[in-house]
Amino acid sequence: MRVVKEPESWVVYESVDGPRSGMKSICEDSEWETIASSKSGNVKLIKKGILSESEAEKLARGTSGDRKKRGR
Repeated sequence: MRVVKEPESWVVYESVDGPRSGMKSICEDSEWETIASSKSGNVKLIKKGILSESEAEKLARGTSGDRKKRGR
């Protein structure tokens, strides 16, 4: 019998202290509580419950990696 995994949701968070301050990352929703408690306030939740990994990556990346606009 095949085991069906429930669709996962994603979280985007930002490091707010230390050398990675300002860096945004993603994790599965199920991992968020562990990360938040282990970092003891050094992370800030940006958005929770994102339905696709690619959407979470785009939110975390912002405009980094976008094509540069060219003049006419």
